[in-house]
Amino acid sequence: MAAANGAGRILAGGTDLLVQMRAGVVAPGAIVDVKRIAEMTTIVEELGGFRIGAAVSAAVIGEHERLAQAWPGVVEAVNLIGSKQVQGRASAGGNLCNASPAADSGPALVAAGAMLTIQGPKGRRDLPVEKLHAGPGRTTLEPGELIVSIVLPPRPARSGDAYLRLIPRTEMDIAVVGCGVSLAFEGDVCTSARVGLGAVAPTVLLVGDAASALIGSRLEPDAIARAAAACRAACRPIDDKRGTIAYRTKIAGVLLARATAIAAQRARSH
Repeated sequence: MAAANGAGRILAGGTDLLVQMRAGVVAPGAIVDVKRIAEMTTIVEELGGFRIGAAVSAAVIGEHERLAQAWPGVVEAVNLIGSKQVQGRASAGGNLCNASPAADSGPALVAAGAMLTIQGPKGRRDLPVEKLHAGPGRTTLEPGELIVSIVLPPRPARSGDAYLRLIPRTEMDIAVVGCGVSLAFEGDVCTSARVGLGAVAPTVLLVGDAASALIGSRLEPDAIARAAAACRAACRPIDDKRGTIAYRTKIAGVLLARATAIAAQRARSH
């Protein structure tokens, strides 16, 4: 990488990098394939949670039964990356590093409270997923740094998560809005919540006000309405061919309500 004078690129799955190279968008001075680094290509149960190598393919993540049972919303999101063929190569780490505001993995991992283990010239550090992105196509990684793994925390009893997105077609499309929700309960009362939104701002959003509206409630209609309003207030979308600002803003609240219902159902049956 040093020989590339800062123009080197990491190859995990290559589903973004190779397309960008063929389009002439990037011309790496060197390409480093990380698919043979065990730490980056395995899923390990650790301290009650999971450590997912940044280069583990979406297909492998989708086939991991214990991970799917513990974090179904995260697995749902990762399994929306591209087609079945693409999922054999594409990784959650690469999806995050591509830094698309509409990437599916981001909102679900933010809702899950996932942490990133990052390796670089200065050593290792941990970073919450919501602090990775600096804007479309840009991350906060320093020169020479790469994501080694994604860490999902232990799943408490009576907790659940879900991810939903709206797309113009039935499959293989880019999210107009994506919403991840993770909840925990004591009895019927929501004691913990996290909400992630994608495709409504330059970066994926952690919507603290939406979570605050849910915590302490029994998910009554008023609490859901306040959480949905908080999601709409957090939106800073753009107008494009896939959706207008007004449409995206409205849909953010709709998906919050629907994803919350699914996460709550999973939590109560967990």
